[in-house]
Amino acid sequence: MFELKVKTRFAGAHQLAMVGQKCENLHGHNWHVEVCVKGKELNAAGVLADFGDIKKAVRAVVDGELDHKYLNELPAFDGVQPTSERIAVYIAQRVQSMLDEDLSEAVRVSRVMAWESDDACAIYYPE
Repeated sequence: MFELKVKTRFAGAHQLAMVGQKCENLHGHNWHVEVCVKGKELNAAGVLADFGDIKKAVRAVVDGELDHKYLNELPAFDGVQPTSERIAVYIAQRVQSMLDEDLSEAVRVSRVMAWESDDACAIYYPE
């Protein structure tokens, strides 16, 4: 099994109810995101996937859909709180859908880490 990881970041604000006094106020984070993909087979060039293809998918989601947004207002979080956990799930699902369009189905998102600070992150492992 092979695994590749790309890292990126974005700025985004959210407001969370019932998780702690500070978090109930509107506040922002400079999020750090790590996206890992895995697969069993290398292609003819000897790589699992081109890092450029993975970065393109991750950037489309992070830069195009999350960066400098008030996350509570995004349709993806309609009716649910945009917690670190849910942000990680959202990124994993969106990146996977883009990879499915561009790469073989043999490349799967294996985990997403959504860091809301230097010392706190949520990790999502898709089934």
